[in-house]
Amino acid sequence: MNNITIFIFGICFAATVGATFAFMWRSTAELYKEVNKPKRKRHPEMEDVENGDELLVFRVDDDTKHSNT
Repeated sequence: MNNITIFIFGICFAATVGATFAFMWRSTAELYKEVNKPKRKRHPEMEDVENGDELLVFRVDDDTKHSNT
């Protein structure tokens, strides 16, 4: 390896490290913003509903046996 190749490799390595650090910093800042947001207000019709309450269950049975009569 000559000096120019080592220099180009070093520049690319430093750019990659810098971009990775900047991405990590920005992602952490966005995460902290999301965590510190005030909680959303509940809809007035949902104020009496507790966490874990079953509201509505709709099940569709997949009936693949159709009679063609």
